Amino acid sequence: MTTFGVNAFGVGNGPERFATMTELAREAEEIGCAAVWTSELYSRSSTVPMAALAAGTSTISIGSNIAYGVGRSPLMWAAEARDLDELSSGRIILGLGNGTPKMMEAWHGVSGEAPAARMAELLTVLKALWGLHEGPVHHDGRFYHVHISPTSDVPQPIRPEIPIWIAGVNKLMLRTAGQLADGLVGHPMFTADYVRGPVADEIATGAAVSGRDAGEVTIMGIRMCAINEDVDLARRQAAYAIGQYAASRVYDRLFELHGWSAEQKKIRQAARDRDDEALIGAVTDDMIDTIAIACRPADFPEALARIPEGFDHLDLIAPPWGLSDQETRAINTEILAGLRAHLSNRVSA
Repeated sequence: MTTFGVNAFGVGNGPERFATMTELAREAEEIGCAAVWTSELYSRSSTVPMAALAAGTSTISIGSNIAYGVGRSPLMWAAEARDLDELSSGRIILGLGNGTPKMMEAWHGVSGEAPAARMAELLTVLKALWGLHEGPVHHDGRFYHVHISPTSDVPQPIRPEIPIWIAGVNKLMLRTAGQLADGLVGHPMFTADYVRGPVADEIATGAAVSGRDAGEVTIMGIRMCAINEDVDLARRQAAYAIGQYAASRVYDRLFELHGWSAEQKKIRQAARDRDDEALIGAVTDDMIDTIAIACRPADFPEALARIPEGFDHLDLIAPPWGLSDQETRAINTEILAGLRAHLSNRVSA
């Protein structure tokens, strides 16, 4: 059965942003969500909000969706993860991604070559560092060189392992998830058919390399939800977000699977022309209804019940493009209200 999570989106400045973030997480915990997620970008970290959420909640899992694997050294990732897991009493999910090769180079100052190989090596080093209390760690690889011999006792982490999920869209990263990660952080563009098909195939290929069951890899989806009494506005919001992603060739395989390649070309041309109206118009009703949820608040619980099988966990988010903070917060409020009804119906069924 699919579990649900939400993004801990805060509004306001200063301490208010963290207070509103924690308030949302507490409500998600109270209604029975499995996880609350935080993201990072060029101006925000994920780990500082995760600490606030850990201190302000009791039972809900707290994950990064995503944090940049290349943004910290393996040593600092392991150290921060230990602290966060201790603060939360073992509720952390470390969700890591590299971003695009251009982001790796321009934002983080590292080479954008072989991102899947880099991620695979990072996971190997992180798992070794998690056991630093057992003895020295020595690693010389393609991307990382780590030699640590503790000069004093290292406290044992509160869990023998920490769950590490990685973001992946393309073949090699999906195989890396299957081979080495505990979970896959999917993408807002992932459909159930795409997950049950190409994604599952590549994860199984990776799992076979390490001799494990592909079912051990948790598959997380991210579902964009545009919720408004004005359904036409909600559908435009969803279409705009889909169009922003669809312009990238990263998703060609998904569009081909669904028979949307011709429409994708129109979206791509509208994006080149910077014609938002043409872009929105090129996103079909079938795309909106397959990739996202766009509906009135009263219809949202029923829409959740219609989501096809394929995801182990679904993170429900407002469309990440084109909305103000206040609009995003309003949608998150409706997401929680709809989840309350949906999860309550599950219990009583």
